[in-house]
Amino acid sequence: MTATPPRRVTATTNEDDFNLGRDESRAVRRRSLRLLGNLLAPHKKPLLVAVLLVVTSTVGQVAGPALVAVTIDQAIPALLDRGDAGPLATFGALYIVAAVAGGLAAGAYIRQAARIAQGVMLDLRRRVFRQTQRLSLEFHETYTSGRVISRQTSDMEALRELLDGGLTGVVSSMFLMVFVAGSLVILDWRSALVLAAAFVPALILTRWFQKRSQVFYREQRTASARLIVKFVETMTGMRAVQAFRRESTTERDFGALSDAYREANLKTFGLNGRYQPGLLLIGNVTVTAALAIGAWRVLEGGMEVGVLAAALLYIKRFFMPIQQIGMFYNAFQSAAAALEKVSGLLAEEPTVVEPQRPEALPHARGDLRLDHVRFAYGDGPVVLPDLDLHIPAGQTIALVGTTGAGKSTLAKLVTRFYDASEGRVLLDGIDIRDISTQDLRRAVVMVTQEAYLFSGSVRENIALGRPDASQEDIEAAARAVGAHEFIMRMPDGYDTDVNKRGGRVSAGQRQLLSFARAFLADPAVLVLDEATSSLDIPGERLVQHGLQTLLADRTAIIIAHRLSTVAIADRVLVMAHGRVVEDGSPDELIAGDGRFAALHAAWQDSLV
Repeated sequence: MTATPPRRVTATTNEDDFNLGRDESRAVRRRSLRLLGNLLAPHKKPLLVAVLLVVTSTVGQVAGPALVAVTIDQAIPALLDRGDAGPLATFGALYIVAAVAGGLAAGAYIRQAARIAQGVMLDLRRRVFRQTQRLSLEFHETYTSGRVISRQTSDMEALRELLDGGLTGVVSSMFLMVFVAGSLVILDWRSALVLAAAFVPALILTRWFQKRSQVFYREQRTASARLIVKFVETMTGMRAVQAFRRESTTERDFGALSDAYREANLKTFGLNGRYQPGLLLIGNVTVTAALAIGAWRVLEGGMEVGVLAAALLYIKRFFMPIQQIGMFYNAFQSAAAALEKVSGLLAEEPTVVEPQRPEALPHARGDLRLDHVRFAYGDGPVVLPDLDLHIPAGQTIALVGTTGAGKSTLAKLVTRFYDASEGRVLLDGIDIRDISTQDLRRAVVMVTQEAYLFSGSVRENIALGRPDASQEDIEAAARAVGAHEFIMRMPDGYDTDVNKRGGRVSAGQRQLLSFARAFLADPAVLVLDEATSSLDIPGERLVQHGLQTLLADRTAIIIAHRLSTVAIADRVLVMAHGRVVEDGSPDELIAGDGRFAALHAAWQDSLV
C-alpha cells in the first residue's frame, strides 16, 4: 500500500514565539518539558546519585550552625566551669567532619551533574542535526538557514550554560533552603516565624521577577536569533551585497538588529538590578529583626546565646540561595526560551515519509511514468494540473519552457523531494512512495545548478555518493566529464582541498566536479536541472561528449535553457503552465512551426 504523506505539523519555531496566545504557550511549554524529560530519562541512575550527593552536601552545610549552637551553649560552659575540654573537641571535630563531607559531596555532585549535562547536550545536538537532515526539502526551502544555525549554536549554548552551572546551583540552593528552614524550625520555632514572615515579600518579589524575566528573556532570544539570521544571510550573499553596493543598507539593518539585541539585554540587566538588591534588603531586614527579637529573648532568659547565633546563621544562609536562584533564573529563562525553539524544530514532521513496508528495488532499470500527477506547493496555486508522461528506460529527454512552466517541479517529484498532491510517480512500475529512500537515492540522482562542494579533497567530493570507490573509478568519472585535466593542474591533484588557497575552483569547474560525482554514483535515472548553466561555451563543449557517453543506456531528464545541451536528447518536451504542449525528437520539433522551432530559430540568430 502506498504510504500516505502525513499532515505537516507546523511547530512553533517562529522567532516571535513570545507573542503566542496563552493556550499555545502552554502547549509549547508542555512540548519542551516532554523533550527535557525524554533527554533525562536515560540518566535516571546518575540523577539518583546526584540527588544523594547534593543531600549529603546540604546536610554538611546545615549541620554547621547547629554545632555552633551546641558548642556555645554546652561545650564552652563545660570547659569554663569544669575544665572539661572533651565536648569542645568533640563538637569541633564534628564541625570539621561535616564541613569536609559537605565539601567533598559538593565537588562530587558538580562533577556528576556535569557528566549528566554533557550527556544530555550530546544527545540533543545529535537529535537536532539528525532532524535537520531528516526533514524534507519543503522545510529547508521555507525555514531559513540562519534560524537552523541559531538552533544549533546560540540556543544550544543557552542550554549548555544552564545545565553546566545554573541547574547545579538551583538544585543545591533549593535543597539548602528546605534544609535550613527545617533546621530552624527544630532549633527555634519562634525564629522560624520571623523567617516565614520575611519569606512572603521575598516570594512576591521573586514572582514579580519571574513574570517579567520570562518575557524579557524570550525577547532576548528572539533578538539574538534575528541577529544571527541577518549575519548568516549577509555573509552567504556577500557577492550580491557588494555587487549591488548594499553594504550601507545591510550595515544599517544589522545595526538596528544589534541595537534591539542590546536593548533586550539592558532590560534583563535592569530587572536584575532591581531584584537582587530587593532580596538583599529583605534578607538584611530579616536578620536585623531576628537579632532584635532574639537579643530581647536572651535578656529575658527565654533563649540561649548559642541558639541565637545559630538562628542568625540559618536566616542569613536561607536568603543566600534565594539570591542564587534569582541569578540562575535568568539562565533558566534564556534556556527555557531556547528549549521551546529546539523542541519546535524537533516536533517538525517531514512531508516526504519513509514507506512502512518498502518494496525492494536493488537494480533499477529507469522506466519512469507520471500517472496523472497533480501538484501544488502547500496552499499555493497548482503548478502541475494533470501531467501524464512516460519516459522509457534508457531514454534521454530534455525539458524546455519558460520560467514557471513546471520543469524543476517535475524533477523534484521524480527525485521525491516532494510527493505528488494527486496521482503517482512510478519507477519500474513501483510507486516511488513505496521505495525505500536508500534504494531511491541509489537509483535516482539529481545535479542542480548549485554545485556544492564540501570541505575536503577533490577525491572525497567526487566520491560523495560512493565513498568506497577506487582511485581508478574516480579518475574515470572525472575524465568522462572533462574534469581530469584541470584537477591535475591543481596543487595536489585529487588530494587538493577545495576550500584552501590553491584549491579554489570556478563555477564551471564546480559543475564538472558535480557531474563526476553524479556519474560515479551510476544511477539508473539522472536528472540535470540547469546543470550546464555555469559552464562557458568551451566548457560546455567539453562536457557534451562526456554527457553523451555517460547518458548512454541511462534514463536522463535534462532541464536546460541552452539548446546546445538539449541537442543530445532523444526526445524534447516543451512545457507551459504545467502541461506538455510539444513532444518529439529535436529534429522533428525544429522542422515544425511550434514553440521549440521558434526557440531554436531565436537561438541560432543569437549565435550569429
